Amino acid sequence: MKLTMPRFDSAPVLVVGDVMLDRYWHGPTHRISPEAPVPVVKVEQIEDRPGGAGNVALNIAALGAPAWLVGVTGDDEAGLSLKQRLNAAGVYCAFQAHPGKTTITKLRVMSRHQQLIRLDFEEPFKTDGDALLDSVRGLLGGVKVMILSDYGKGALVNHQALIALGREHGIPVLADPKGKDFSIYRGATLITPNLSEFEAVVGHCSSEQMLVDKGMALIEELDLEAMLVTRSEQGMTLLRRGEAAMHLPARAREVFDVTGAGDTVISTLATALAAGESLPHAVGLSTLAAGIVIGKLGTAAVSAPELRRAVQREQGSERGVLGMEQLLQAVEDARAHGERIVFTNGCFDIIHAGHVGYLEEARSLGDRLIVAINDDASVSRLKGPGRPINSVERRMAVLAGLGAVDWVISFAEDTPEMLLAEIKPDVLVKGGDYSVDQVVGAPIVQAYGGEVKVLNFVESCSTTAIVEKIRQR
Repeated sequence: MKLTMPRFDSAPVLVVGDVMLDRYWHGPTHRISPEAPVPVVKVEQIEDRPGGAGNVALNIAALGAPAWLVGVTGDDEAGLSLKQRLNAAGVYCAFQAHPGKTTITKLRVMSRHQQLIRLDFEEPFKTDGDALLDSVRGLLGGVKVMILSDYGKGALVNHQALIALGREHGIPVLADPKGKDFSIYRGATLITPNLSEFEAVVGHCSSEQMLVDKGMALIEELDLEAMLVTRSEQGMTLLRRGEAAMHLPARAREVFDVTGAGDTVISTLATALAAGESLPHAVGLSTLAAGIVIGKLGTAAVSAPELRRAVQREQGSERGVLGMEQLLQAVEDARAHGERIVFTNGCFDIIHAGHVGYLEEARSLGDRLIVAINDDASVSRLKGPGRPINSVERRMAVLAGLGAVDWVISFAEDTPEMLLAEIKPDVLVKGGDYSVDQVVGAPIVQAYGGEVKVLNFVESCSTTAIVEKIRQR
């Protein structure tokens, strides 16, 4: 299955559910308490992150999609902190703030990237179901998918009315279920239980075939369109009416913290569906996103550049020959990761030792090296009849195979000035006997604060000299 990165900026999603605040106290431990055999943490940093349905909405916004969130909080400092952080991330919040009630807060004490203890502050809410339904009804006209993020904390008291409202508006309803009574999600488009939640409802599954059989029976019983069972290190299983089961492997390279992984799965899935992706492709993207987030500490979100890079890695396009649109996306992602972009250009007709040494030196000036090469017509104009020796496709393939080169692109003009204006590299490198002010494109790069460097080729190495030597022989 070939995955592509969809346009998330036109994929609005509404999240309805249990919002909570994840609070972290960070600090070092150097001694054991004299009062009890426990470590003493010297708290040096306090960090607040949206949790529960708030984390789902935050993940949607991090992908660059419009996100709306309906939920219930207390009228307190934690509720205010939660709303401020969500608003700052671009999430529109429609909260019922209950006076005298405590916003659900999970406090984690962390030291040296390890969680020492978690303390939960929560009490049940008496949600006004009609008011919550009215809030959702007022927002459905502007969204493409609705998520029910159910943590069993009491915000969702009218699941069936919400699902019916979504169906009435022709909007897919995705539910992250809790508890052993899945009948409350009857009629939803898709539910995303993890394996333990699934088995708590249907019983133990001793084989994949048993999981598939019981899952398909549950789909029929609950009048669902599909079900996605998340299975930790075994990946995910997508079940759909009239379709063969699809088993997707886990994508994590290193598991650091599984907190919030389910939120990432359903948020990426919903946002991809809202962007027009098919269900299998949306699930594939959510698998990649889950693999990213469990490599992070605590409740976290996956950004669009992170997901795009994972898609590129999956398709083998993280390096190599790219088109202009692909290159601009790759450069954007690299910059989002704090990487320094180096650019050089030339004909590179016959690659020789001088080129290799020059490109390695150019690459050492940054984190990513772009090599732009003249196409065949422009080489002929610059070098004369009989050139190039190798076609642009062959020249690009050879350059892409060099370890120092990240991305290769061709251009039809005699100079790369148009590319420089679009890409805006941090460093422009040119090889040869030039001064900086003689380098083509230098004024463009210097105008936005970039650097221009001139490097020397290895002596006695040049394509022209090689061609002449061959002719003489």
